[in-house]
Amino acid sequence: MPELRLIDKLREFLLTCQGKEVSIDYLRTELKIDPASPTYQSIRKSMLDLANQKIVKPSGRKDGIYKVIKQVQRVQVFGRERKPPLTVAFPRDYNTMNEILPARDIIIREGDLILISGRSNFGKTALCLNFCAENIDSNPVLMGNEYTTIDHEPSPRFMQRLDNMEWIDWTNGDGIDKFELLPVFDDYAEHIIKDRMNIIDWINIDTGEFYLIGKIMEDIKRAVGKGIGVITIQKAEGADAGRGGQFTKDFADVEILLDSYGEHEILMTFGKVKESRCRVTGRSFAFGLEKGVKITNYRELSKCSCHKGWRGSKRCDECNGTGYKEKPVEY
Repeated sequence: MPELRLIDKLREFLLTCQGKEVSIDYLRTELKIDPASPTYQSIRKSMLDLANQKIVKPSGRKDGIYKVIKQVQRVQVFGRERKPPLTVAFPRDYNTMNEILPARDIIIREGDLILISGRSNFGKTALCLNFCAENIDSNPVLMGNEYTTIDHEPSPRFMQRLDNMEWIDWTNGDGIDKFELLPVFDDYAEHIIKDRMNIIDWINIDTGEFYLIGKIMEDIKRAVGKGIGVITIQKAEGADAGRGGQFTKDFADVEILLDSYGEHEILMTFGKVKESRCRVTGRSFAFGLEKGVKITNYRELSKCSCHKGWRGSKRCDECNGTGYKEKPVEY
């Protein structure tokens, strides 16, 4: 069998390096090219030919470094099966046992991300654990800063919250967890279990690097496969996005914003909602929490006509300074 030409050897080897950078010296070493052979210098001409074929892309700095282009194939659109939305159960109000509004109007599909952005100690973990509880038979995955200690043990607060949710059977008939708890505090996408509901509470990013949230969310979104991600980040009071601003919205399919409502309740506003059966974006709701996990008195609000709770220099009497009024229940 005749020996492969240099350009064919390069093409075959570069298939294993797609998306990475390679150098001329690296290729010479990997292909064991003898410095005394003519191919030692002609490799540059071969790489130029491969660049013209869009196999590689020069760095542009004349340093012998190339980006190996990921090869893609044409995607057939018509004649393929259309996949229906996923059935994902949202948390419920435990006064009524009804799923929170407007859950049934939100369309969730494979690979979607539900982003919960909220102030510290204002319901992010409660929502995450309720998502886990309502979808417990699908074996959700839990990871992040709220669930395990640095010694890779379930945190005492996490265990107490599970105990407080006494209406959920967290184990199967053999006493085995129905969920999967992973002691992961960073590099989340590398630990995602594909095709499952993966809940990450919460993602911590250093000050000055909040812009990284976009890339983190993109990597998680690609890793979940046919499953979904539920992730939480911190948010300042009254901000219309979590830490990272617009970068937090780029890869979110459903965005939930959490703030305070009055002295003891939580204000939940739906920010970006990529797909829904009716208007969901911008709608706000209030609820209480019992034992830190039990959602109670969940109801919809409407914005007051005042300016964020004030009329001139005086606190608005109609909304008691909250900026919202209770929306009448429609029967």
